[in-house]
Amino acid sequence: QVQLVESGGGSVQAGGSLRLSCAASRSTYSTYCMGWFRQAPGKEREKVTTIYPGTWRTYYAESLKGRFTISRDNAMNTLYLQMNSLKPEDTAMYYCAADRFTSGRCYTAPPGDFNYWGQGTQVTVSS
Repeated sequence: QVQLVESGGGSVQAGGSLRLSCAASRSTYSTYCMGWFRQAPGKEREKVTTIYPGTWRTYYAESLKGRFTISRDNAMNTLYLQMNSLKPEDTAMYYCAADRFTSGRCYTAPPGDFNYWGQGTQVTVSS
């Protein structure tokens, strides 16, 4: 069973930083495409970044490159999302997700194609 547990959300002022964590089982972490997604009120869920196991190649939404960074702790089977220079428009529920995709699909699959999701963690950025 795939279980994903997010943590690290909170409230921060514009310009601040937050780091989100996603803990997974070893088998999930080492064999599944994993990523971060977000959904703001009234908007569709969007892909933020994904990472493919083994090669650890990453994908980023173009609009977030340079501010958001995905990283991993292999010993802890944990995925991170470092968010810097946060803006009010980054306010959303952030989710960790995973699925068994090929490398190509890991980068192209839309949110709706991912079958395993964490419970989400709220990020609120005030101006």
